[in-house]
Amino acid sequence: MTHSRTASATDLSALIQALPKAELHLHLEGSFEPELMFRLAQRNNITLSYDSVEALKAAYQFNNLQEFLDLYYQGMNVLQTRQDYYDLTRAYLDKVHSQNVRHVEIFWDPQGHLERGIDFATQIGGILQALKEARSQNGISYRLIMSFLRHLSEESAFETLELAKPYLDEIYGVGLDSSEMGHPPEKFERVFEACRELGLKITAHAGEEGPADYVWQALDLLQVDRVDHGNRSLEDDALIERLRDSQMVLTVCPLSNLKLQVVKDLGNHPIPTMLKAGLKATINSDDPAYFGGYMNENLIQLQQAVGLSADDIITLTRNSIEGSWAEEARKKELLAELDRVVAEFN
Repeated sequence: MTHSRTASATDLSALIQALPKAELHLHLEGSFEPELMFRLAQRNNITLSYDSVEALKAAYQFNNLQEFLDLYYQGMNVLQTRQDYYDLTRAYLDKVHSQNVRHVEIFWDPQGHLERGIDFATQIGGILQALKEARSQNGISYRLIMSFLRHLSEESAFETLELAKPYLDEIYGVGLDSSEMGHPPEKFERVFEACRELGLKITAHAGEEGPADYVWQALDLLQVDRVDHGNRSLEDDALIERLRDSQMVLTVCPLSNLKLQVVKDLGNHPIPTMLKAGLKATINSDDPAYFGGYMNENLIQLQQAVGLSADDIITLTRNSIEGSWAEEARKKELLAELDRVVAEFN
């Protein structure tokens, strides 16, 4: 497409809005906008450490992953009832519907709620109610992914898996998130083996702050179906070759990388290098309420920072649809819609 070299930023932003998108890396608890957090805190008679929405927003400045997680877990505390989980999920789905996100794969962290005394049924009941409503009302297909917290023990992960078993017809995959450094994938090898035996899809955060070795462990020990983040894979030529040859999906999160200082400048983001290397990279928002943007903001700001072409944007969007865990018929439907938008853009 020759237009890709000459399209204006305005044209490319319009293209980004128009494309049907799939989001593969979204933490439900990370979509907690300050206004909603305050509303639920008041509803549940919980006092936050901040006296206003503005003060809370001002705290959304982080030097590393751990500083973010400290605030993230504090925010979780206001989630008490099934209605709270519904409200949080629905708010995210309404937001991304306005950005033409057509398929979502949502992580949630049951352990972070269980240890506060919120039972599994309360959590998943509210989340699924919102997902099913958005599917019927807005045409947003979904997969729900249960994440294990890597700063906790593998024993805790096994206990959580037991609680999840009655709901496995609604849980499509399992992930691994939270503090990466010091908690390598190998720590969870047995529980992920058990998950695979149950027929669950497998993904894991690796190579965000942790080394390229953590990506190798995710591939070889956890036998992941895709890798979340994976930025530091670029430090290892053999790993780049492995990822390229297998077309392993990488769920990359640009504004998250910037906000958590994984990259110091969005203009130096590794996405162009990944695309040039033939890696199956995708763009996602991670924790959009904390990091300053949902899907479209991630794509638009990255495009402006690194000069993505229309072809690059289309490739990243196509990768997300193809790399999703949606049913094949749904993928074909979204890819056909993508092709129609591209033809109009031409």
